[in-house]
Amino acid sequence: MNKSIRSLFALSLALAASSLALAQSSTAGPYRLSSILLPDVGSSVKYWDYLRFDEDSGLLYASLGNHMSVIDPAAGAVVGDIAGMKRNHGVALAPKAGRGFISDGDEGSIVIFDLKTYAVLGKIKVEEDADGIQYDPVSNKVWVVSGDAASITGISADVDPATGKADAPIALGGKPEYFQVDGGKAYVNLTDKNEVVVVDIAAAKVTARWPVAPGGANTAMAIDSEHHRLILGCRKPQKLVVMDTNDGHVISALDIGVGCDATLYDDGYAFACTRDGHLSIAKETSAGNFEVVQTLATRTWAGTMAVDPKTHTVYLPTAEFERPLTSFARLDKTISIKPDSFMILVVKRTAK
Repeated sequence: MNKSIRSLFALSLALAASSLALAQSSTAGPYRLSSILLPDVGSSVKYWDYLRFDEDSGLLYASLGNHMSVIDPAAGAVVGDIAGMKRNHGVALAPKAGRGFISDGDEGSIVIFDLKTYAVLGKIKVEEDADGIQYDPVSNKVWVVSGDAASITGISADVDPATGKADAPIALGGKPEYFQVDGGKAYVNLTDKNEVVVVDIAAAKVTARWPVAPGGANTAMAIDSEHHRLILGCRKPQKLVVMDTNDGHVISALDIGVGCDATLYDDGYAFACTRDGHLSIAKETSAGNFEVVQTLATRTWAGTMAVDPKTHTVYLPTAEFERPLTSFARLDKTISIKPDSFMILVVKRTAK
């Protein structure tokens, strides 16, 4: 897209965002859609997945299938790009090692790159369908779950990218989607079992299995380490589940939209974004009692997100489609994404 056309498209998005924000201004709630970024990530985006905000650099990492774009949200510009993947899902950042790690699901590998230059340093083979990925500074390892292989695998952040290998995978007994690592434990969503499994990292074994009912098909997970809680996004039934990490009991289960693919916890708020175009925002209103305090209209397929913990700004990637979407389970491959339409919605907090 040439600059003049891109500018017109950006203007139309800005006007749409302003209209939506104005419409939302009468709706009680602490957040609002502030603006829409239109970074030049390439004209033929057909897929995207997890978004990660790097607090150290203030940059966003966007998984875009065969490449990973690094975006400066302040400028709305792409400042780096890592290519050479088949179908990536997420990225983990290990700042002390000066490296980033990208999960490439179709290749069953982890791509290692330099955090300063974005140059690819090498690849480490892992099990098939590598998906959710996290860095744990305590073990100094990057952990990745592999859905089809039903496992979680650790990789040293200092691994030799040319000759090194991953640790032996740990069997989970079900299909993992996303997870969190905290206090020597990995908490993993098993979507086909409707449960969270707890993995003792040092012992390399599963130590507990916790049902997520009344939620189910739990795909998304965030963590509130301070209060020992998991924030789970469930698709069947559609619930935002708050779970106690001490014993796995469900504290609260709230109704959300269709197709949740990400949850967040930030400064007292729990978020669940859904592909049907909604951002549910919940808060603990009294001890052990959570309520949805706002449901913000976003855009269809804005199902993943990231947050800047300093400004509490939430970023949600999406795009425009050639015709309306009717299902939010999987992206209909017969419906084309409009060229150059990849965008990032910017949601800002207006009140505590």
